[in-house]
Amino acid sequence: MMLRHSWPQAMANGETAMASAEISAAPERVLAALVTHEVERWWGSADTYRMTGWTADLRVGGTWSVNVRTADGRRLPAGGAFLDIEMPRRIVQTRRYDWDHPTLGRHETTVAYLLEPTVCGTRLTVCHGGFAGFPDAAAEHAEAWARVLGWLQKYFDEGRRAA
Repeated sequence: MMLRHSWPQAMANGETAMASAEISAAPERVLAALVTHEVERWWGSADTYRMTGWTADLRVGGTWSVNVRTADGRRLPAGGAFLDIEMPRRIVQTRRYDWDHPTLGRHETTVAYLLEPTVCGTRLTVCHGGFAGFPDAAAEHAEAWARVLGWLQKYFDEGRRAA
């Protein structure tokens, strides 16, 4: 039986981007997919970008880094620090691109992953703040988070079918 879940939904208000989706896996599994090297298995696509070289010191004050590898082969580094960790319900981290992002530059933002258990698995809500003065970046990131959550849904749905 295929479990039904909602497609990712996203919005931005000029200062904050939010996205939410139902993921067919337990909160612990979803969180691991978001903050461990597992991101390299699902985050991205051949025609957009892929995450490579993920490293993280998963503790409050610990840092994380990744390379965004674009479809044309460029490697764009990003990283940040973990501000709050409440396993498996919530992780808050800073995020900064170490390159000149077209709409955000190198401005640091904050991403909160909020996870709630549901009948189908987990409701994941991403609240990405810190876009004051960068409304185009907020809108672009809301759209990107909807795409990312779609990739995450697909990753767990395919894993379920393979099991």
